[in-house]
Amino acid sequence: MDERIVTSIELQGEGEIQKNLRPKTMSEYIGQSALKEKMSIYIEAAKRRGGSIDHILLYGPPGLGKTTLAGVIATEMGSNLKITSGPIIDKAGDLAAILTSLEENDVLFIDEIHRLNTSVEEILYPAMEDGELDIIIGKGPSARSIRIELPQFTLIGATTRAGLLSSPLRDRFGVTHKMNYYTEEEIKEIVIRGAGILKTKIDYESAREIALRSRGTPRIANRLLKRIRDYCDIKGDGIIEGEIVLKALKILGIDKSGLDELDREILKSIIENYGGGPVGIETLSLVLGEDKRTIEEVYEPYLVKIGYIKRTPRGRMITDKARSYFKKG
Repeated sequence: MDERIVTSIELQGEGEIQKNLRPKTMSEYIGQSALKEKMSIYIEAAKRRGGSIDHILLYGPPGLGKTTLAGVIATEMGSNLKITSGPIIDKAGDLAAILTSLEENDVLFIDEIHRLNTSVEEILYPAMEDGELDIIIGKGPSARSIRIELPQFTLIGATTRAGLLSSPLRDRFGVTHKMNYYTEEEIKEIVIRGAGILKTKIDYESAREIALRSRGTPRIANRLLKRIRDYCDIKGDGIIEGEIVLKALKILGIDKSGLDELDREILKSIIENYGGGPVGIETLSLVLGEDKRTIEEVYEPYLVKIGYIKRTPRGRMITDKARSYFKKG
């Protein structure tokens, strides 16, 4: 899975290239037009009153630009951005250290915020609501609580599983927004912009071919762009155009539906072994040799999005659209 080209999870070693291709300002940010419009208004209003914007919860599949948007918001606010994630904040003291290091109007981004443990989460409540931090000093009968006033800050929480957030935490966000998959046209614009940053020439048809296979996800589009750029540098004249692009995509094993060999294996497994379903997630996990959470969060979302798999109370089912895909193939 780690080497899977079309995974929406950031692969090891690609952080720097993804970072370089990220937009820095709202004018550079492509897609998510409704969210951009809201954020632009909130940012302008906050700047006029000299304060911070409301805490923001962003949810949706990985790779859609939650971290990028946090960076854009910080830039537009003229503030610092501090990034962390739920799983690495083990103790309440870890979060307290982060909160007390914030400066006025800083943006704190917590990825996978649904994975914060309860004791850590409870530290956030007064911090988000009152701008104060409660700390217990000492142990036993001599323990006492002190309250520290925090500077104004904006917490941006990101999650792929909004349903796992506790109600008290979710209710403390002033803005909640679902990140949507990008359109083919938006991805094409992202690819063209990325090629410009990489100082690589690309024609519109090649940008469209990459967009078709990017699953509506900027992270995948940028990854494909880099791999194809490398292929064209070695096998061609460095220009991303014509037949060489199709050859590169064929080697990468991704078809025009954005499916790779693993996607096809999942679909075939349900069709051939279970007559198209329904089949339970536990059974599917055993057949594929993958953790069921990985299947639910990484493999399935796109297949559901394009209408190839249907989730039912009895299990997963293949649709007529998926069967037609294999007949055409």
